[in-house]
Amino acid sequence: MFCMKKTLSGIKIECVQGDIASQPGIDAVVNAANAQLRIGGGVAGAIHRAAGPGLEQECRPLSPIRPGEAVITGAHNLPNTYVIHCLGPVYGQDRPESLLLANCYRNALKLAEENEIRSVAFPAISTGAFGYPIEDAANVALKTITEILPYLKNVAIIRFVLFGKSDLEVFRDTLESL
Repeated sequence: MFCMKKTLSGIKIECVQGDIASQPGIDAVVNAANAQLRIGGGVAGAIHRAAGPGLEQECRPLSPIRPGEAVITGAHNLPNTYVIHCLGPVYGQDRPESLLLANCYRNALKLAEENEIRSVAFPAISTGAFGYPIEDAANVALKTITEILPYLKNVAIIRFVLFGKSDLEVFRDTLESL
């Protein structure tokens, strides 16, 4: 399952191919959410379907969120404890895209720290229906993560879960270059 592991600042960074809604052993999974925090396509659909209707009910009072923002809920029927929901930018529409995307990763890790979460699994936020080019998204994600690593006290594992092999290769190559 694991494609690439690298330890930076004492924190294990992993890139794997798989399903974000099936990450046992990880404390929190990150949902590439929509503004209303409802079931959708892609990552949001997979997470909501696996978590069950309780997730959407818990999300209702937390919405809407804006690009770059993150909120946390329980994981319901997922094999995790938490779901951190981030609204990524729509490429070419929400500006500045790179700052808003970086804020998704910053704010998700801030919530992880505040909730003493040890392991977090991220999808490639905004790269599906929101159209963010995968190479640019991988650069923003991994650059942002490496800037934050020295400040993390609780998080020990950050996993990037990529659905497709080509996306996995882009994230793996970007991680290798760090």
